[in-house]
Amino acid sequence: MSAERKQLLEERLLALQPSHLDIVDESHLHVGHAGSKDGASHFRLYIWTPQFTGLSTLARHRLVYDRVQDLMPYPIHALAIVAKENF
Repeated sequence: MSAERKQLLEERLLALQPSHLDIVDESHLHVGHAGSKDGASHFRLYIWTPQFTGLSTLARHRLVYDRVQDLMPYPIHALAIVAKENF
């Protein structure tokens, strides 16, 4: 199930034309956490795209969340983001 969610994240984020995209499933680190009940996933995202040029960290994160907002809080409970303009 997490592989499908990871693929869905990737598909959504490709719209940002990343030069680097790595999505790490960290759900196993959150077993028993209230946010993981009912099988919600936790991911760490590393994304580099020229679209982040000149943007603050907050603005970069907003661009990412705009792409995946309908997936949160379920099936994705948490998304840790590392967002840079260059790889």
